[in-house]
Amino acid sequence: MKKIRLFSWMLLCLISISLLLPILSVQASGKVYHVPLENEVEDGLKAFLERAFNEAKEQGAEKIILEIHTPGGYVTSADEIGKLIDKQPIDVIAFINSKALSAGAYIALHAKEIYMVPNATIGAAAIIDGAGNAAGEKANSAWIGAMEAAAEAKDRNPIFAQAMADSSVNLPKYRAPEGKLLTLSAEEALEVGYSEGTVSNLDELLNKLNLSDSEVVSVEPTFAEKLARFITNPLVVTLLLTIGCFGLVMELFSPGFGFPGIIGLASFALFFFGHTIAGFAGYESVVVFIIGFALILAELFIPGGIVGIIGGGLMLISLLFAGESVVHMAYSILIAVFIATIGMVIIMKFFGKNLYLFNKLILRDATTTEEGYVSNINRIDLLGKVGDSVTPLRPAGAVIIGNERIDAVSEGIYIENNKKVEVVQVEGSRIVVREIKKGVE
Repeated sequence: MKKIRLFSWMLLCLISISLLLPILSVQASGKVYHVPLENEVEDGLKAFLERAFNEAKEQGAEKIILEIHTPGGYVTSADEIGKLIDKQPIDVIAFINSKALSAGAYIALHAKEIYMVPNATIGAAAIIDGAGNAAGEKANSAWIGAMEAAAEAKDRNPIFAQAMADSSVNLPKYRAPEGKLLTLSAEEALEVGYSEGTVSNLDELLNKLNLSDSEVVSVEPTFAEKLARFITNPLVVTLLLTIGCFGLVMELFSPGFGFPGIIGLASFALFFFGHTIAGFAGYESVVVFIIGFALILAELFIPGGIVGIIGGGLMLISLLFAGESVVHMAYSILIAVFIATIGMVIIMKFFGKNLYLFNKLILRDATTTEEGYVSNINRIDLLGKVGDSVTPLRPAGAVIIGNERIDAVSEGIYIENNKKVEVVQVEGSRIVVREIKKGVE
């Protein structure tokens, strides 16, 4: 009996193990997330990478392979992406498929390991301003320090990172004599420890990392994320703000609501759409902008100017906090307002007469005396005439002189109804009267 029971237990264990083996083998294979980093480095790219990394973490991925092919981009965006890579609990592997230049080189240096295809390059990371000129000494020094720190954090020799960003570093062996920025080939990067290996493609990289049996999950940006990347490009942001400001200013000076207003609102709508998808703006920014615009419209019906000022302030605040950086947004808004103002002046001055649209914006007809127009009738014939007040004058009211009812004002003193009054002053259409006291003619 005991032998039968023991045999039954052994049989049960064997069956359980046979059932669990396929599950364990699938789990052992794990997942590898393949994430492309292409084109220019800007704010929208960071939002896409953040989504991809979060998905990899939620799915328990073994590795994240970041396939890099970029000419560079914006330093601030690269810095944010570098921080994003540093805080990942999963190892991030940089796979340079063609080139990782400028901001791309900085991002690659944050990866735990770097692999390159045979014709790939990494380097040429000098910082330049919006005009394409070398940045100031302060900004350049900070960028060189950041490049060196990124290399040191992954136990790479910082002199090569410095040479990528500083042309004064002399490394003639690697085609970077003084005055030239360092750009390493795949072979050179491997030699100096800036690459862990050279591979022909992704499959060869997976074999090299012993991940050939792992499930590869490729993450691609959605259409909305691609559009957001384009819209959040600082140059496009400035263009959208310029068109938006120009359109709304034109609309406020023209009757009704037409084409300029539609274009202006569409530009602002695209701006907020891109920044919302990228994760920089919340719906509260959109609501504040709409409230501000509504207050500016209300200013057309409520005199005083306060409502319009508050509305403009709310619109400005919503735009400032819709971007990743308040400082960069402030620059973009200033540039947009300046360009829109200059454009409005130029168009009205040089093209306004020839454009049907601007004929609606600008009053061109004149009511001249030669054409029979008279601004007002000067009633000096009433001076000294006596009449009766037919309404109280507080100080404005009406009087009857002869058989004519005339609008008049007192000298600032209240005059009751049915009092004798005399016209003492005439200023165009303004008739000033004085009460005649009893006993005085």
